[in-house]
Amino acid sequence: MKRFANKVVVVTGGGGAIGSAAARRFAEEGGRLAILDQNGEAAERITTEIGADAFALAVDVGDETQVASAIAEVQRRCGRIDVLFNNAGISGKVAPVYQLAVEDWDRIVRINLRGMFLMLRATLQSMIETKTEGAVVNMGSSMAGWDVLAGGAGYAATKHGVVGLSRIAALDAAPYGIRVNVICPGVIETTLGVPADDRDAYRRGIERFANRIPLRRIGQPEDVAAAVAFLASDDARHVTGADWLIDGGQTLQSWANAPEGGAYPLHREGGVS
Repeated sequence: MKRFANKVVVVTGGGGAIGSAAARRFAEEGGRLAILDQNGEAAERITTEIGADAFALAVDVGDETQVASAIAEVQRRCGRIDVLFNNAGISGKVAPVYQLAVEDWDRIVRINLRGMFLMLRATLQSMIETKTEGAVVNMGSSMAGWDVLAGGAGYAATKHGVVGLSRIAALDAAPYGIRVNVICPGVIETTLGVPADDRDAYRRGIERFANRIPLRRIGQPEDVAAAVAFLASDDARHVTGADWLIDGGQTLQSWANAPEGGAYPLHREGGVS
């Protein structure tokens, strides 16, 4: 499929696992990529891998001036923006609410919510100015929007905020033919931030977690990329204001329906109980 042929796609956090997987998917489907990341070297590595139809920009999404300059540069080079995958974000400090430092809270909010807003606003302004009926996919609530993560107050608050922001943006942008949706991954397997000497322990932890997911697998960056590409494409032309959960059934579980034991479903000889 070449659903993004002749289309300009911006991916923030494009140097990371999910961002780079999405960038590759867009490129495979014919898109011209602007890969934005605070880590300029990481963004450059992905553009080198993709080839001539990609370029990198080092951008701090929490900085209004940098965001405005980046969007202006993409528009200058490409003439317009058709798609934004608004993906940049951090997990931030994990601590009980009563111990979470204000500076840690502010850092999470600055990237995950302020940065999301700044990129969304600047891109919508560009699309409206160029009369482009585009699509935005925001990296939203993740499992934090459906589940309760002990110590994750800053992360969960920002991710809930992204869903609300996106729904309002979808309504505000609809008269211009612009769609805004949210992608909400569960646990996705990456090794970002995992030291090389901890990879075996990480792998074992991933396998244990997979046993608690109804579909019995951990999500892969490519799973998210496929969903992002769908929501950004004309195949989803009648979808806006949606938040799409991709978690293998992880958040379907509760204390009421979780079986005993370390796996779900609990497989026993003769069937599933």
